[in-house]
Amino acid sequence: MTTDDVGPNVMMVSADRSVVAGERGPFYYMLESFSRHWQRVDVIGTRPERVERTTIFDNVHLHHPATGKLRQAGFIADTGRRLAAERPYTVITSHDYNPFYNGLGAWRISKHTGIPYVAEIHHVPGYPRPANLRERIDRQATRLYARWAQRRAAGFRVVNDTELPDLLAGWGIDRSRVHVLSSLYLDTDIFRPDPAVTPECDVLFVGRLVPNKGVLSILEAIRRGRDAGHRWRLRLLGRGPVGDRIEAYVAQHGLQALVERIEWVPGAEDLAALYRTARVLVCASLSEGGPRVVPEALACGTPVITTRVGLVTDIVEDGRHGLIYDGSPGGLTDALTCILEQPETEAAMRAALPPEAVQDFARETVIAHLADGLKAIAASAR
Repeated sequence: MTTDDVGPNVMMVSADRSVVAGERGPFYYMLESFSRHWQRVDVIGTRPERVERTTIFDNVHLHHPATGKLRQAGFIADTGRRLAAERPYTVITSHDYNPFYNGLGAWRISKHTGIPYVAEIHHVPGYPRPANLRERIDRQATRLYARWAQRRAAGFRVVNDTELPDLLAGWGIDRSRVHVLSSLYLDTDIFRPDPAVTPECDVLFVGRLVPNKGVLSILEAIRRGRDAGHRWRLRLLGRGPVGDRIEAYVAQHGLQALVERIEWVPGAEDLAALYRTARVLVCASLSEGGPRVVPEALACGTPVITTRVGLVTDIVEDGRHGLIYDGSPGGLTDALTCILEQPETEAAMRAALPPEAVQDFARETVIAHLADGLKAIAASAR
């Protein structure tokens, strides 16, 4: 491929299937800004539950299969080759995770067309701590994939400054081929404090209900607090496979009056409103790429209690903006007691928010940096 063959277009191989279904989540808002940096954006995703739209923002086109995961790599490769025959592309991005059909499909497009592909590793399941055997397997599979992709991808995109670069380096990946391009972006006009709002719940969790998010350990901490005489109200926002176990735990321990479930909110404004109505956000994750919810909550003036994952230590000053704890139910109960039962501590943390570091995640700045970074990686590979 020559320089004349390169066009201002990008092909994204993604796990997302929410945008095509009409939902406005983080990926939708990312595409809203990202689309301004390209003439055309083509997103190749997985089989959706429903199709509400195939084009958004005029220049973002969504391509989803009607078949399952076993044929996904072939669908990606076939769709990408067809698109590349119609117009030139600057780069292919691949959101990679086990079983890595995204990366395999992106590589097949790249091998056939000469378009550089960037392997995006946002999160390594089981690192730093696994939630189950599956995450242990996923972690080893990611190591094998990264070593395979080092000879085939133009480079690796990771989303935090320390955790993932160090992990990849430990796996033998050349640090010069690892590029930190954040996936966390905030609309600070939406995610901001509102002093007029009075918190109506004590503890908020936001995220997919999957094992590595530690939701059951949050419930255990609420139970321990209840048994110690504290009636902390917990609001859970999210859906996922652990939902049934949550309902069973709540019923078994009589927590119905203390736990509220919300599966989904329609937009960023609604999410920001939830952050403002909580006294504290809890992130109990065992492993994360972000986590996005931490800077979102901080930007809204809500203190956080979080495990030491992803970019937490880059933005949370322990004891000032919230507390970093060890991930155990007992540790979380102690942290909740420290903030929720000590009004002066809670007030001091709220007064220190949002931290200056949150400004680094202004959406337009982060997305512009991402687009420029991808173009630079692709240019260096030609």
